[in-house]
Amino acid sequence: MQGRKTFEDERELRFSLSAHVPAHNFYRRLKDRLDLSLLYELTAPFYGSCGQHSIDPVVFFKLCLVAHLENIASDRKLIEHCSLRLDLLYFLDYQLDEPLPWHSTVSRTRQLLPTELFEEVFTRVLSLCAEAGMVSGHTQVIDSALIKANASMGSLELKVPQEQLEARLQQARVFSSADRRAHQNRAPLTQRALTASREELLEIRARNRKWQKEQDLYPGAHNKGAKYTSNKTHYSPVDPDARIAVKPGKARKLCYLLQLVVDTSRHVITHVQAEYADRKDSICLPGIVRHLSERLHQLGFGCTALLADTGYCSGENYAMLEREGIWAFIPPHGTYVGGPEGFTYHKEDDYWLCPEGKRATFRKEIVNAKRNNVRSRLYLTTRKDCKGCPRKESCIGGQHEKKVNITSFREEYERAIARVHSRWGRRMKRLRQATVEPVLGTLLDFLGMRKVNTRGLELAHKGMLVAAAAYNLQKLLRFTPKRSQVAVMALPSPEQEVFSGLTLESMERGEIRKRIGSRNYAGVVQQLPVLGLGLF
Repeated sequence: MQGRKTFEDERELRFSLSAHVPAHNFYRRLKDRLDLSLLYELTAPFYGSCGQHSIDPVVFFKLCLVAHLENIASDRKLIEHCSLRLDLLYFLDYQLDEPLPWHSTVSRTRQLLPTELFEEVFTRVLSLCAEAGMVSGHTQVIDSALIKANASMGSLELKVPQEQLEARLQQARVFSSADRRAHQNRAPLTQRALTASREELLEIRARNRKWQKEQDLYPGAHNKGAKYTSNKTHYSPVDPDARIAVKPGKARKLCYLLQLVVDTSRHVITHVQAEYADRKDSICLPGIVRHLSERLHQLGFGCTALLADTGYCSGENYAMLEREGIWAFIPPHGTYVGGPEGFTYHKEDDYWLCPEGKRATFRKEIVNAKRNNVRSRLYLTTRKDCKGCPRKESCIGGQHEKKVNITSFREEYERAIARVHSRWGRRMKRLRQATVEPVLGTLLDFLGMRKVNTRGLELAHKGMLVAAAAYNLQKLLRFTPKRSQVAVMALPSPEQEVFSGLTLESMERGEIRKRIGSRNYAGVVQQLPVLGLGLF
């Protein structure tokens, strides 16, 4: 006999979510592991004593985590998605017949709560990873990625000189909202005014002509007459903090810059922050190191080695990391030159000796304000020395004396180059590539960081913190500590004189093995990161 199911909607339903969500479910295990009750005390100053009840702060942060774990960029779609999943309702402590918060409430709460609360949630999740033994702390890898902003290139407006700004504003007030590309201009007056120098504007104009000429040569090009956009001449009235990202081989778009620091032990994210897309990585590095050191110190760790690509290279950064006691494995950029060809530097008397035996002595230190206050040292010969020199034409041409302009951090550069090209430097390069790039790919493709659905640098920073916390929670629930039994043999602790006068070159020659013997070598090598060397 054929069966037929007839559906009748019951008015009263007794249903237990805990009985229908299996024990191995991700969100059930996450609910048992993650405790965010500290948010009640931290958010108490931001709520009044009367009025309607707001959204539970724990529920709000759980919703933000679910949005990134489910790769959802829309608050409206997030609420709809959670209402259809039993495990998500159980994770949020909601019943089947209990309505979820309105999507606009989630968006508004994200704007009102300060960034420090999001930092606290991220630090709390990182501490759980540290307690599980997933963080070593001594070796950190840093990298960056561009994140699409919630604004289009069609909303860009042209900056005007300061004296023409008032007339431009009066003209904009006459236009109706339908005639303007942006209904509301959120940019401050300082960003609407033109601040680029005359030389920068001429360079942009020449680049614009060259770019148009090259584009018109392509067969079937549909962008004839297109203009070259720059952050010096254009701004976005929709999202003033978004910047035009310029990357070879990629289309120009408004973006934010994601700065990410990953621990090499279990690929746990230890720091994340949002920056303007037009800022160089080398400028962002000091602030990143400061915040990273504070968070690691709070958790009881210390960073002894930092791995990064060439974009973070600068003499100031090398000197800063050496002052902090951090080994920098950052390759120098291709524009660095250790000195003029054929010249020899004498450190004792601080001069450069040319192939003909003439001295170029130090004259002054130059600070270039147009290049982020880059410092360099100027060395000059005398006209008398260069007057009858047989190498004059090939050396200085039509000049009267030889000018040697060298960075003020030449010694720091040379030490960094020696570290990068050493055996341990080559190993650190492979470690960097295998550590941070998969993490960035996971954030962009699977954790909702392909695009920021908010506007403003502060909100972008909050979203990146929650995405990094969601990534760490995934790593935490998938982590299985090793329980294999090993034989332990007590080894004598390394004496201080073993490491006295130890340099990178002596490590290459095997001085450690010669001093302590081959039998104790393995035990001492394991203690090197604890001693602050952080290379092994």
